[in-house]
Amino acid sequence: MTDLPGIPERALDWYSDGRGVALATVVETWGSAPRRVGAQLVIADDGEMQGSVSGGCVEGAVVVEALEALEEGEARLLEYGVSDDDAFAVGLACGGTIRVLVEPVGPVLPENLLTDLVARRAARQPVAYVADTATGARRLETEGHDARFRRDASGFEPDGTTFVAIHNPPLRLVVVGAVHIAQALLPMARAAGFDPVVIDPRPAFASSARFPGETLLDDWPDAAVDAVGLDARTALVLLTHDPKLDDPALMRGLVSDAFYIGALGSTRTHAKRVARLTEAGLSEADIARIHAPVGLDIGASGPAEIAVSILAQMIAVLRGKA
Repeated sequence: MTDLPGIPERALDWYSDGRGVALATVVETWGSAPRRVGAQLVIADDGEMQGSVSGGCVEGAVVVEALEALEEGEARLLEYGVSDDDAFAVGLACGGTIRVLVEPVGPVLPENLLTDLVARRAARQPVAYVADTATGARRLETEGHDARFRRDASGFEPDGTTFVAIHNPPLRLVVVGAVHIAQALLPMARAAGFDPVVIDPRPAFASSARFPGETLLDDWPDAAVDAVGLDARTALVLLTHDPKLDDPALMRGLVSDAFYIGALGSTRTHAKRVARLTEAGLSEADIARIHAPVGLDIGASGPAEIAVSILAQMIAVLRGKA
């Protein structure tokens, strides 16, 4: 997931309130830099800031530069070395170097472009913000960056002057079946950056006592999946072993853009599943999208280890690994 938690939205809010605003973005790193490429800091003209570009190492210097950039109405490309001592203070073993692009909203980053970016993020549309540091051109693109979208990889293009910031929707995990594996999988997935939802119409399974603090939908799986929506940043995992529950969700999933679909069950169980889906009119290519038996073959034993195998396979598919 991109490291941009609400920063563009805050920048637009502040600018709409009549404040001078600059966005600072990590565009390149070497060594053990505290923040990844794409991390952002928003700075207002009164010095208020939100976000981070270095975990606290160079924020003060970036704010000073941003305030000067606001006065001048020009972008700045900054470079900082993070010492070993400073890196250790933010939990790293050694230091590194970062480059930070500072862009005042208005004169450099047009307000209409920022508004469009925020709207696309709200609509869960993957979008790339492209900044040409040589010409000053700024634009949004939805095509031509498939590998970057898949890897959440912001960075410079080979020309060394075109920076691409990837804004992907948050990852989601939709689990059908509030079973023991789901109890283990949800906290692991959340730690890995997924926002999980559990679907199960059986109240004895989908209870807050079994899944404290989690989002539970007790509707029939196909209706619940329709309500949640499945897009290219969503993984669908079916764990009920019950065709009456799994199949309706599968039918929705196989005609969606979900990046991962996994279904629990043995090879024999999956063969029966394939026969039912074929009879229902789904193509061989559609059915081949199902990862079954679900999870990587790591010799998993018990719900927690199966959950590990499922999460590992989800991430492997997301990142384009075989």
